[in-house]
Amino acid sequence: MPRDFKINLSRREWLTASVLASGAILVGGESLCSSVIMLGFGKLQSKDPTQNGMSGGKQIGVAEFIGEPRVPMDTILGSELDGRLYTDLSSFNFDAPTTPSEIFFIRTRASKLLNASKPWSIRLSAGERESSVNVDEITRDSSHQGVHVMECAGNTRDSHFGMISVADWVGVPISKLSEWLHVTTPTTRILVSGFDTYSAASSSSIPGASWIFSWSDLLSSRAFLATKMNGQSLTLDHGAPVRLVVPGWYGCASIKWVNSISIVDDEAPATSQMQEYAFRTHQQGVPRLARDFDPAKLDPATMPIRVEKWLVNDHVKYRVVGVLWGGSQPVKELQIRFNPDEDYVAVQNIQHTVSDSWIFWTHTWIPQKPDTYIIRLRVADSSVRTKRLDMGFYARTVRITDV
Repeated sequence: MPRDFKINLSRREWLTASVLASGAILVGGESLCSSVIMLGFGKLQSKDPTQNGMSGGKQIGVAEFIGEPRVPMDTILGSELDGRLYTDLSSFNFDAPTTPSEIFFIRTRASKLLNASKPWSIRLSAGERESSVNVDEITRDSSHQGVHVMECAGNTRDSHFGMISVADWVGVPISKLSEWLHVTTPTTRILVSGFDTYSAASSSSIPGASWIFSWSDLLSSRAFLATKMNGQSLTLDHGAPVRLVVPGWYGCASIKWVNSISIVDDEAPATSQMQEYAFRTHQQGVPRLARDFDPAKLDPATMPIRVEKWLVNDHVKYRVVGVLWGGSQPVKELQIRFNPDEDYVAVQNIQHTVSDSWIFWTHTWIPQKPDTYIIRLRVADSSVRTKRLDMGFYARTVRITDV
C-alpha cells in the first residue's frame, strides 16, 4: 500500500483495510495474496465518448492500476475449496447487462465427490417433521428473479477486485419454504446447507457450506433458490443443481449445492462458514450463536475499474470509469479525489437509480503533473454506512506519465 495512502488513515483504519484487502490468491498451489466486477467484455473504447468533455476526442490508451499483483484473470485456477476464477474488470463495457457465466467469479469450485448425475433433492427438516423436495419440482416452479450483483466478502485489490459479478437469475422465491416447512414466525431461524465434502484438504479454506438466517431476513432480501443464470442451467462450479441467492448480501451467504434446509432453534451455534467470514462481513468479533450475527449485507461501495487516456483537441485528458453497487437506497452524490491533499469533488456522470445490479459512472480528470495518484471515492451522505469505503478499501493507484 503506498505510503501517502497510509498516512491519510488512522492506524486502526489502515490495519483493518490492509487485512480486509489482502488474503490468499491461489495460482496452482502457490499462495500470492487474496480475496463480486466483470461487467462484460470487448473493446476498451467506451460507448459514450461524447459525455464528460470527450466529444471529438479519441481514446489512445489506458493508465494501468499499479500495486496490484499480476494474476491470471478470467481463468479457472485450482480445484475444490482452493478453486478460483477472478473476473477481469478492465474490459468492462457500458452496454454489458450481465457477466457472462463462463467468467462469473468463482470462490470455491465443485467437489470432485459431487455426483451430479444422480437425482438431486433437498432434505427439509422442521423439528420431528422431515420431507424432501426434488430438483424437478423446484425447476417446475421456477420463475425470473431478476438481475443481481454478487460480491465475495474476500474481494480484494490483490485479485484486482475481480470477485464480484452480475447475473440474470431464474429460481424459486424463498417464500415457498413457508409451504414446505410451515414457517410461521419472522424470528424462525433457517439453516441452509450445501454439499461440502471434498477429496482433498484445502490450503485456504475450511469445509462448511452453510448459513443460518432469520426468516424475516430471507423474506426482506427476496432470497431465492436458483436453477439458472443468464438463461442457462447452473454449472457445477456455480452451484448446480440448486444454489441459494441472497440479493444484497455477501456471496458467502449464497450457499451453493443446496442439499438441506432446516428450522433450528434460537440457541443454534454459528456455522463454521459464518465464523470464517465474521471479520469480512463486519461482525463484532466472532459471535458464538447465529442469532448474534448481523445480516451480512453489502454497504454501498464503489471503485474505479479503468482509467482511459484520451486525446481531445490536441490535449491529453483522462476518464475514470467505475461502478457503484450495494445498499438499499440510491446514492444521491458520489465523490472522488486523486490525492490525499485534495478535496473530494462530485463524480460528474452517474446514474441515480435503485438497482440490485451495478450503476455505472465516469469522471473526466486532467492531472496537473506526471505523478502517482491514489483514486479514492466516498458517498457524500455521511449518514449512510459505508465501512469499506471509509477504510479506503477500494482505493486504487495509477501512475500518470503524460499530461
